[in-house]
Amino acid sequence: MIGYNLFDLIVTHFFGWRGKMSKIVSVHSFRGGTGKSNTTANIASLLAVNGARVGVVDTDIQSPGIHILFNLDEADMVHSLNDYLWGKCGIKEAAHDVTGHLGTQVKGQVFLIPSSIKAGEIARILREGYDVGLLNDGFRDIVTEMGLDYLLIDTHPGLNEETLLSIAISDALVIIMRPDQQDYQGTAVTVDVARKLDVPKMLMVVNKTPQAFDFDDVRARVEQTYNVKVTAVLPHADEMMTLASSGIFSLRYPDHPITKGLKAVAAEVSG
Repeated sequence: MIGYNLFDLIVTHFFGWRGKMSKIVSVHSFRGGTGKSNTTANIASLLAVNGARVGVVDTDIQSPGIHILFNLDEADMVHSLNDYLWGKCGIKEAAHDVTGHLGTQVKGQVFLIPSSIKAGEIARILREGYDVGLLNDGFRDIVTEMGLDYLLIDTHPGLNEETLLSIAISDALVIIMRPDQQDYQGTAVTVDVARKLDVPKMLMVVNKTPQAFDFDDVRARVEQTYNVKVTAVLPHADEMMTLASSGIFSLRYPDHPITKGLKAVAAEVSG
């Protein structure tokens, strides 16, 4: 667990521009495998469908993957977030316009800043680390240079320095969890941290909920446990498994119950 003295550093250096230029939204889960990246990609796409210019940053540098959802091939990644953090390019050069990869016409645009999927570059990040302050500068610069309406940050699961930064500068935090006992405990830590960092808006999404569960009971239990609004309880669905991260679910299945829930999340984010 990161020491709480880091909160002072974050408050001092990173709160200054929260909410001043565009809406910053972090999508986070305490554990992996919750569908965090899938949720991020869908929210971004739904916002773009309504005409917004949306940036998505994959800060899960140790296990990147959101580029797959946007059908961005490794060969087309001229630059990545890693290149920016190592001073090889500006943050704008690492942004890829993936609007044409969505498989449908949208009014807005989606720009993705992927993390490198090269084993050597992932190992270097793990070995050497990077300047988290530079990451904050990159968030600020990409918002202004690209004229974004929204910047969505796909975080690394758990809590580390860059995740705390992402949460601290966010106008909204979307917390993804499953109806699983391990998720309940870990999510409590995330909610507590977000409250200490005074995040203006927190939303809960309960994902991969078995159809046998009573969804109203799940919603009530989660809201009572964390005192945070549950925006959507999303069912486990064979269609999601069949799609296998090969596209944006809400655009492929516009009338599906999962899409209805994701639209509710996007509406809360934009509200």
